[in-house]
Amino acid sequence: MSSKRNRKVFSPSKFKKKLPPLPPTPFPKNTPITQGKLSVHPRGFGFVQVQKGPDVFVPKSRMNGAIDGDLVELAVDSRISGKGPEGAIISILERGRSHLVATVIETTAVGAWLYSAILGQEQRIFVASNELELYERVLVVITNWDGTVQATVKERFGSIEDPSIDIACVTQEHHISTLFPLAAIEEAQSFPLHIPELEKQRRRDLTHLESVTIDPDTAKDFDDAISLTQDEQGHYHLGVHIADVAHYVTTGSTLDLEAKARCNSVYFPGCCIPMLPEALSNELCSLKPNVDRLTQSVLVEFSQEGEALHVQIVRSVIRSRKRLTYTEALEILENRVASPHAPLLYRMKKLCFLLKQRRMERGSIDFAMTERVIRVDDRGAPTHLETIEYDITHQMIEEFMLKANELVAAKLDQQNISLIFRVHEEPSADNFQDFYSLVRILGFTLPKSPETKDLQALFQKAKDSPFFHQLSVSFIRSMKQALYSPENIGHYGLALSHYCHFTSPIRRYTDLIIQRLLFNEMDPSTDIAAVASSCSEKERKAMRAESQAVLLKKLRLARSKLQSTPDQIYEATITRVKPFALFFDIKALDLEGSFHVSELGEDYFEYHAPSGSLRGARTGKTFSLGQTLSVKLDHVDLIYLKSDWSSSLGLLRSQSK
Repeated sequence: MSSKRNRKVFSPSKFKKKLPPLPPTPFPKNTPITQGKLSVHPRGFGFVQVQKGPDVFVPKSRMNGAIDGDLVELAVDSRISGKGPEGAIISILERGRSHLVATVIETTAVGAWLYSAILGQEQRIFVASNELELYERVLVVITNWDGTVQATVKERFGSIEDPSIDIACVTQEHHISTLFPLAAIEEAQSFPLHIPELEKQRRRDLTHLESVTIDPDTAKDFDDAISLTQDEQGHYHLGVHIADVAHYVTTGSTLDLEAKARCNSVYFPGCCIPMLPEALSNELCSLKPNVDRLTQSVLVEFSQEGEALHVQIVRSVIRSRKRLTYTEALEILENRVASPHAPLLYRMKKLCFLLKQRRMERGSIDFAMTERVIRVDDRGAPTHLETIEYDITHQMIEEFMLKANELVAAKLDQQNISLIFRVHEEPSADNFQDFYSLVRILGFTLPKSPETKDLQALFQKAKDSPFFHQLSVSFIRSMKQALYSPENIGHYGLALSHYCHFTSPIRRYTDLIIQRLLFNEMDPSTDIAAVASSCSEKERKAMRAESQAVLLKKLRLARSKLQSTPDQIYEATITRVKPFALFFDIKALDLEGSFHVSELGEDYFEYHAPSGSLRGARTGKTFSLGQTLSVKLDHVDLIYLKSDWSSSLGLLRSQSK
């Protein structure tokens, strides 16, 4: 591709003018001043974690040049918004980043101008080097923050056109460590490959049980196995067997310090950055079939109605009989494939329905949403989007893991042991206003102050409608994010008073902490609150990195389709309508697009809030939620992670329930 053509496509000239900052909203003279670390959302707003009290929400217009990771001073509004306390950044006390990943968008005789997603489109980086190529991605070290941001190049990755460097760039941008220290690798490789007899004798021998693992096709770390029998009374005896990572990763060890620094594994298209070296994550701690493995087992006896009658949590040894994928398990349950494990899976299905019914009675809401996963080849180039159905096999494993996590949290709390809870705060009524509006616009009804049973009825009614996914996403967006905390405020989304994470110690540090607490192996000097805070922060960082990588891969796939079939028309569904624009989802590509009101035709479009629609004053043409459009992909911008669309804007059809 020619540089001349690309200069036009990527339009670096829009960076020539720096937009003036928005005037800050005045605060009263007695507004409290505090400081904390800023975490920025991809949409531009942020939250500041202060020493005391809830995180402070900072709108995009009040960021004052601060970026993700900065230590900032801010004024906090005493009024509480739907997102919590609101503030404005006054000054940047300390930069949280000295290194940024950036892309060359313009070259000159004296240097190059670069774009960084962290800084945004309003601020460029200047590098005094004429060696850089247009659209090359590099790691830079900032040498000057004042005025024009200046930097030097530390590492050159390659062209934006090369998909094989996507993950390297994203991990560098989000400060995600991809390599383990040699000492951690050597420690992971120092353990015997076979379990010593003395260790087996210390544990409950459960190798006689018919245990199986059920995981995605691509999984390599199997940290949970299930066994289930039924006695003459009809009682179910469930075993949730979790890899005993705490046996190998002891407090203060090199492996522990590395896992504590990472807090979690990070999953990208085609690869995983594990929390633990592969000698543990994919081998010794992975519950592979036909080998003995050390586990912590939650053994539960249930009545025929699904009530937990008796609970034991023991250290054990198991031997998985079979590694099943979700696809294989479903084929067995649907009698498409014969298997000696079919009776076990049938029992699991029955108990799953019992537990699920009790969860619904408790007030939990079941979404059962499909998932779209981007698949890539060995070079990281996207090949296709795969739809993962939330079928009964996924539901079975989820119900058993939820129950194990609940029972473990309740047991530790009953023993007055300080632990890390997984908490989910109940949202305020203000948070749900957009959701309630959407419900009414789409023709559904809810009481003025809906209870859980009303929401359950709504989603049950919407389940077979074309709006189910849209309602589910809107509801989830209305809720606050779950996090880790030593304070137990319950879990709103699951309608549970006690909940923690225990079932994935290979990939989550909080689960490893819970394993130690269960068997009194926790260092009493451990600051549980600090660990909870760190794990919440690293979880959010991993989610941002994963989201960025997935979006880039989806855009690469969209661009390849544009190049092969430039005139292809896609069906899009309007998902949001604002006074200034309408937004739509393109299911075939799993992307979101938008049209500004000025692009809707030669008419003046007025926004009608009660119906959430835009209506042309002259033509009467109306655009509202749920309608479908025929759209055409015009351009994909890999640097700014955007796609441009055009359309005749003629409705394909008006969807109705």
